[in-house]
Amino acid sequence: MKLLMISGDRSLAAGKAGAFSETLGELCKHFERIDILCPIPNPNPSPAHSTGSGQAGRGENQVRVIHDKVYIHPSPHGLWYQPFWILKKGKELFAVHHHEVATVHEYPPFYNGIGARLLKRRILRQDSGQVCIPAVLEIHHIVGWPNASSFSESIGGMLSKFFLASHTKKFEAVRVVNQAVQNVLVQWGVEQRKISIVPSVYLDQQLVAELRNTPKKFDLVFAARLTDNKGLLPVLRSLTFLPNATLLVIGDGSIRSQAEALARSLGVSSRVMFAGWLPAARNVLEGIASGKLFIMNSKSEGNPRVAIEAMALGVPVLATRVGIMPDAIVDGLNGVFTDGSAEDIAVKAQTLLSDNQKRASMGTEAMTIAGRFEKATAIKNYADFLKSLA
Repeated sequence: MKLLMISGDRSLAAGKAGAFSETLGELCKHFERIDILCPIPNPNPSPAHSTGSGQAGRGENQVRVIHDKVYIHPSPHGLWYQPFWILKKGKELFAVHHHEVATVHEYPPFYNGIGARLLKRRILRQDSGQVCIPAVLEIHHIVGWPNASSFSESIGGMLSKFFLASHTKKFEAVRVVNQAVQNVLVQWGVEQRKISIVPSVYLDQQLVAELRNTPKKFDLVFAARLTDNKGLLPVLRSLTFLPNATLLVIGDGSIRSQAEALARSLGVSSRVMFAGWLPAARNVLEGIASGKLFIMNSKSEGNPRVAIEAMALGVPVLATRVGIMPDAIVDGLNGVFTDGSAEDIAVKAQTLLSDNQKRASMGTEAMTIAGRFEKATAIKNYADFLKSLA
């Protein structure tokens, strides 16, 4: 069976390894071929981060091949043209490969879903009028919900509320990754019968087990794309209330320079290490395991996977109540919730950093979550879900 995936991810086309690449390495075991349509990559990817086993051409003809049978097709155009490029390239690929199912990663401004709708309309069976390629709309999290980090996220949340009920009717199924998102979508008028909860946390149990005894080098670890939504700046401010604490920041993004400038202005830069984008899943997990506490301070999320990985490693998590966290954390037993403010993070982090026994007990409890998200089984369930639509 062949899968067409319409994604907003730029990392693979830019030659970067990471969680998405790791997931595809397992997912492609269940498909004959996977074609991924994605936006134009960010310029000048680092050669050290390349994951491609092959790359050809430039612009419209550029293709990156990973895991032997996953084909990355980046658009040569800006996002304004993305729906039309999805239609054009999707038609070309479908004419050759006749994919049996498609999946669409959707979020405001909905260019992926709009492009998929155009594509579905153009490849109807002429004899029966039935859709030739069933498609699932994947809504991993709702932008700006429960909290927006910017005006644009507030607008994105409002657009989602008014658009998704009608938008989802054009697709055969809707995938969400947690109960909270399903509940919101149903409240907004999305048909519940179309929604399936298919988690997207995939844990490499063997790798996690290998890294649980990594020596502790940092008091706190933060790992995420460095954007406003992820809440790094309050974490940096919390260090002013934690005079001896050290922080490892894993990830890169639009606010990195702002975060580094804030650390300098607060006088804490000597206690913060900005590690940037790490080249492989092992490197990220090693970084997480090197901390005494993991901080997940997002305003909205789908999972996030990285917090579950920290728990599986036995690193207690201090998290906001977003995504899958309310389903995963029992407050005070296997993790601690925070309201996201610098003061609250500092108070709760200090309590755990000063109590080795409590932190060890919490870490032991947190590790038990690993059995719920075994990588091969979870990805097979995802693949079976997609195949069930064909």
